[in-house]
Amino acid sequence: MTTPTTLSPKWYTTAQVAEMLGFGMYKTKSLIASGELRSLKDGKYRRILPEWVDEYVSRRAQENEA
Repeated sequence: MTTPTTLSPKWYTTAQVAEMLGFGMYKTKSLIASGELRSLKDGKYRRILPEWVDEYVSRRAQENEA
């Protein structure tokens, strides 16, 4: 008997990141275009690594504390 394995995603779509951050697609794409949120191009799509989302959130939290 095997137990089901839950895989965590290796990267997120722009729509997934927008939902996670509570932003709209326009704001999320603006963050990517400005370089505030790192992403990579995979074919015709943009992908965001989980650690890049964490970096963005940490940076924004630090900026608000300063």
